[in-house]
Amino acid sequence: MAWLLLFVAGLLEVGWAVGLKYTEGFTRLVPSVLTLMSMTASVGMLALALKSLPMGTAYAVWTGIGAVGTAILGIALFGDPAGTARIACIGLIVAGIVGLKLAT
Repeated sequence: MAWLLLFVAGLLEVGWAVGLKYTEGFTRLVPSVLTLMSMTASVGMLALALKSLPMGTAYAVWTGIGAVGTAILGIALFGDPAGTARIACIGLIVAGIVGLKLAT
């Protein structure tokens, strides 16, 4: 159950990271409220997952999911560069997440 909480927390981290773009510096009400809700839920679920997962592993996986998801959505939604080196680095982050899951 802790891993599921951590996964959802990571997805919510992607949500708030992307949401920040849409808040336009917290000047738009609806995106700002949704982003703040996503932030709160993400950190709350991370806290619950930390009850039974090692802190270093959980935090690294949480930020890894956030980094990979945000990078992919940046490419898909905002036209961020998608060069070979960038994709390879995203793959290395995914490998690290999988490795931490398998080692825990």
